[in-house]
Amino acid sequence: MSRFFAKIIQFPAKIRTFERYFPIIMDKKTTVALIYDFDGTLSPGNMQEYDFIPAVGKSNKEFWHDSSEIARQQDADPILTYMAKMIREARSTGLSLKREAFRESGRKIRLYPGVQEWFSRMNAYAARRGIELLHYINSSGIKEIIEGTPIAGEFKKIYACSFLYDIDGVAYWPGVAVNYTNKTQFIYKINKGVEPVWDCKLVNRYIPEHERPVQFRHMIYIGDGTTDIPCMKLVKSQGGHSIAVYNPEVKNGRKELAQLIRDNRVHRVCPADYTDGSELDTLVKGILSKIEADLNLERLIDEK
Repeated sequence: MSRFFAKIIQFPAKIRTFERYFPIIMDKKTTVALIYDFDGTLSPGNMQEYDFIPAVGKSNKEFWHDSSEIARQQDADPILTYMAKMIREARSTGLSLKREAFRESGRKIRLYPGVQEWFSRMNAYAARRGIELLHYINSSGIKEIIEGTPIAGEFKKIYACSFLYDIDGVAYWPGVAVNYTNKTQFIYKINKGVEPVWDCKLVNRYIPEHERPVQFRHMIYIGDGTTDIPCMKLVKSQGGHSIAVYNPEVKNGRKELAQLIRDNRVHRVCPADYTDGSELDTLVKGILSKIEADLNLERLIDEK
């Protein structure tokens, strides 16, 4: 067990001792953002592989290989090329490109153990500590597919790739493409409380960090791989917490992500197990307790 993790899980007990001698009532709830990637983080694999790719008659390997080849040959963004390929393949096979068809695909996605119960449990744990917990998606997957999953209503905002739709409600062009570098823009949007994707002016206005709706130090980022590295590094370098998760069914999953810790990009690597009492559950609760303790201490000092 790392020293960081050992310290984190000790915070709930330490806070009870702290409050015994310094009973401070948090008069105003602090907002904490839990930000998740989707594919590989909340669900095993890529969301297109559950329904869309089989429906257009392709194997997963064939679809992603062809998409990558288009990007390589034309020196294009891989996210835009996979979205273009989705439109092309759907048209060629007569598959519906309406928003509801994408949402129907989302209903077939498998989630990791404990994901559906995770949100209410974490919300309750945070609320008992005077914290308002908000959940966000920051994904290179398809927003419309995520909207069809049973957890879609848990998120304050879903930042993900999405399509433009014509007058008949049929997707015809990429509207938002979220790649590994421009993912960081949504961290700043959350930080400054600017939700619309199209608004590029408000997000660039100057706001002192302590006045921002969600301070960086009150962010917890959970991702699974290379597309999340810039966000993980940004959140960690600004005082927040970054966690890498891996599929517990994949052999050597933890070992493959260990480099992220050595490179100082994440605090901890955990199995993608969201059940009560799991390593991830204990870690996130410990971080929330630490945030509460830090706030109580700051208020105690300010009173003097």
